[in-house]
Amino acid sequence: MPNTLAPDWLKLPVDANDLAQSVWSRNTSRNQAGELQIAGVSAGELVALHGTPLYVIDEDDFRARAASAKSVLTAAAEKIGSTAKVYYASKAFLSTEIVTWVDELGLNIDVASGGELAAALAGGIDPKRIGLHGNNKSNQEIGRAVSAGVGAIVIDSDIEIERIAAAAGAQDVVQGVRLRVNTGVHANTHDFLATAREDQKFGIPLSEAADLVAKIRSHSHLRFLGLHQHIGSQIFNADGFIESTKRLLGLHAELLAHGDIPEINLGGGFGVAYKPADEAPELGYFAEAIADTVSAVCADLGIEVPVLAFEPGRYIAGPAGITLYNVGTIKDVTVTDQGEPQVRKYVSVDGGMSDNARPALYQAEYHARIAGRKSDAKPALVRVVGKHCESGDIVVSHDYLPGDIKPNDLLAVATTGAYCHSLSSNYNFLTRPPVVAVRSGEARLIIRGETEADLFSRDIRFQEQQKNEKG
Repeated sequence: MPNTLAPDWLKLPVDANDLAQSVWSRNTSRNQAGELQIAGVSAGELVALHGTPLYVIDEDDFRARAASAKSVLTAAAEKIGSTAKVYYASKAFLSTEIVTWVDELGLNIDVASGGELAAALAGGIDPKRIGLHGNNKSNQEIGRAVSAGVGAIVIDSDIEIERIAAAAGAQDVVQGVRLRVNTGVHANTHDFLATAREDQKFGIPLSEAADLVAKIRSHSHLRFLGLHQHIGSQIFNADGFIESTKRLLGLHAELLAHGDIPEINLGGGFGVAYKPADEAPELGYFAEAIADTVSAVCADLGIEVPVLAFEPGRYIAGPAGITLYNVGTIKDVTVTDQGEPQVRKYVSVDGGMSDNARPALYQAEYHARIAGRKSDAKPALVRVVGKHCESGDIVVSHDYLPGDIKPNDLLAVATTGAYCHSLSSNYNFLTRPPVVAVRSGEARLIIRGETEADLFSRDIRFQEQQKNEKG
């Protein structure tokens, strides 16, 4: 019988070794020995070379999802007589290697800080294909973006208009800008992921947009490209996009009376499956619903369909990533539930919230499997936890694994390509893990793991002591 401590969505598996295709990267399987392999490289090989924890990126899966995003969204735009710009979300996962993949596949990239901008530029992408976001861009970040020739800066508040105009004027260039607008549509997602609410830090209210666009247009060194919306992340239903797009297009039509508006950025936040119970729609579902809405509303308003921009977010990087851990201590905890004692098996691994902060931040659920072997043992309800000094240090809150899981087993957690490495930290002085890309039976390191020397590299007293000891 299922453990009553399990949530309703978690079903007792027939086989706790199975790999649900909706969750694991498309090149993940088990070899004849029962060992997990990713793009033809076994988990054991990867760990022998790079240790644990270890982030693994299925490169072909990443590339295929990026290409698919561009193809599907472009086709949807072309169907209604327009074109599409597709932006990879650098905050999901970023390295100069990733930038080269995005560049080769013809996607644009959005950044939200000076560091992300520096990485995008170092990766060699054309600056015109970069969009700069952020609610508190510094003058230095704005100046660097203008100097680099960034294609679009997303204005997030009134004060940024003058800052960007001043930077562009000082360099005697015309800078393309978008205006981020809160449409008031609330995405059906975690409160911290819903970004079109009025009472939050991003964007400006719909009612104030016209005045700010007039202010943008008053500056000869700014070019107003269009409006921008982002209603949230990890969204499974198109209804919010449809309503928000209707509101944004209504404003777009009003603003057309005072000047050209070449494009409209409809955001993204399309959800992915983190666990087998998740029913994440295909990207085409969102693309078709949004494009049909744009077409119908533009026809009703008697305006041309603008260029459509999209930001797919975690859709590209998330499912392409897997994290490998080594199992440490295991303990059975008895909990009285509905008057009956039930056991939850706590499985500790050698990482935790320092390499995946999302469960602590958003109560995000993940899915795990033993990676080094198959097992015939009956499934047991487990909670995979990290080694940090926090009770909220949870990696996988609810799942079933073979009941014979033991110390030194390898454990794989699916769908960790987005917002895991990028949110990683040195909490409890843990070193951040390396990142390996796997493709066609070969693995290559794209981000080296940190060492204890890295942890002390900015510690002034330690560095001075080392210098004195060396004479």
